[in-house]
Amino acid sequence: MKALILSCNTGGGHNAAGKALLEELNRRAIPAAMEDALRFGRRRTSQIVSQGYVNIASHTPRIFGGLYRAGDFISSDKWKSPVYFANTRYAAALHDYIVSQGFDTVFCPHLFPAEALTYARKKYGAPYRLYAVATDYTCIPFMEETEPDCFFIPHADLTAEFVQKGIPQDRLKPLGIPVSQRFADHMTKDEARAELGVDKAARVCLMMTGSMGFGDIFPLPERICAAGADVQVIVLVGSNRELKDRLEDKFGDSGRVRAVSFTDQVPLYMAACDVMLTKPGGLTSTEAAVFSVPLIHTDPIPGCETRNAAFFQGHGMSRRALGGQEIVSAATELLFSDSAREAMCAAQRRTINPYAARDIVDCALERA
Repeated sequence: MKALILSCNTGGGHNAAGKALLEELNRRAIPAAMEDALRFGRRRTSQIVSQGYVNIASHTPRIFGGLYRAGDFISSDKWKSPVYFANTRYAAALHDYIVSQGFDTVFCPHLFPAEALTYARKKYGAPYRLYAVATDYTCIPFMEETEPDCFFIPHADLTAEFVQKGIPQDRLKPLGIPVSQRFADHMTKDEARAELGVDKAARVCLMMTGSMGFGDIFPLPERICAAGADVQVIVLVGSNRELKDRLEDKFGDSGRVRAVSFTDQVPLYMAACDVMLTKPGGLTSTEAAVFSVPLIHTDPIPGCETRNAAFFQGHGMSRRALGGQEIVSAATELLFSDSAREAMCAAQRRTINPYAARDIVDCALERA
């Protein structure tokens, strides 16, 4: 096998899933590479599309939600959407690259390259196997337009939804969302806290703002800390420099609130915390569940994040809290209830496959 992973820079989740697969392939010494599919389009296509996505999702989430609902409405396995035809524009260049580099297996943790290669394989033939990897707990709009050899989906309970959208059941493999092995093989809580300089006796709430720093969460750390003298809050602000400055100006070196810029040590922070607050992104939620971290889902970006939150709450793996008062109440209750945290962690262990990357690669090798 020689594998190519194709993603796009519209949020961090797709890339994180792709990197998890790349990590697993590298661990087995299987030749592999990862590329941004949109770089095969016109000059600056990737930058324009990615920035547009970030701007709409972060600054006008209602518009983003409206676009998602519109996509859901017109999505059908009986005709192709404008999204499909937009992705055909770079399909030839992408196909030529795959063939010229000798890749025989392609993983797509993003809709766009899966659409492009569906078109390319119909037009130019199919000398490589194509696998779609879902990174949300729902069948996103237009996924039914793609025709991979196999769809890797997050859970068997989603099978009926994918089939209803027109995807053949015999192509569905409910193996989970791939996450880095660092999340499965993590430190103990005490080890992580020692590494980060966090008090072992503290009740620690970790706040994730997403890879792009969505949301004004500035008032929440102080309100959560008010629940007890031993409560500490760590805020991963992503690329949101303004939020980091505001938090540091207010809390200084008190030790109660720590603001952390974009970091590659997320597994360490997850291992160290007692409760985690996050938007319901598919990857971040899966990573937390692999860690068995009690999880509170805050205001989602309308669309697939809403459905992620519903799936997690429906399986007992998280609580939804919309608005400041609900968030503070849920965080306080979980921080001070050992039984509630353990029940949630048990549900996560029952539902989430921590070794999805391994199992996906195994499946691809069996089909090679």
